[in-house]
Amino acid sequence: MDLVNPGFGLVFWTAITFLCLLFILRKFAWKPILGAVSDREDSIKNALAEADKARQEMENLKSDNEKILKEARAERDAMIKEAREIKDTMIAEAKDEAKTQATKLIEQAKTTIQNEKLAAITDLKNQVADLSINIAEKVMKDELSSKDKQVALVEKMLGEIELN
Repeated sequence: MDLVNPGFGLVFWTAITFLCLLFILRKFAWKPILGAVSDREDSIKNALAEADKARQEMENLKSDNEKILKEARAERDAMIKEAREIKDTMIAEAKDEAKTQATKLIEQAKTTIQNEKLAAITDLKNQVADLSINIAEKVMKDELSSKDKQVALVEKMLGEIELN
């Protein structure tokens, strides 16, 4: 037999064997193979769908995280701004309170000084008056033995006194 020109019998039996093998494969193996391929195709599609779904969820989470971060930053900025405003208000209030207290203390000091000054002046006037009366009393006892001396003394004193 020649491999280049096979005989009719060889081709016939090869074709019958091939058809039998094809029939057996179709009957017993074709459906399970196609089912396995179909299942594999379905599982690949499901895996791709799950991966796409997971990717979409990750994008949503990332978007949510960015949104939460933006809100947190805005809240932080608002809190910092509010704290600065409170600080500025407290400083302004403290300055105003200090100015008010200083003004009160200055006014009290001025009042105290004025009262002390008036008291000192009054005391000085009283001492001067007492001294003047004592001196006048002593001079009067010595000098006023006669009426002429009394009149001359009074006129002299009136001429020396300056009124305030």
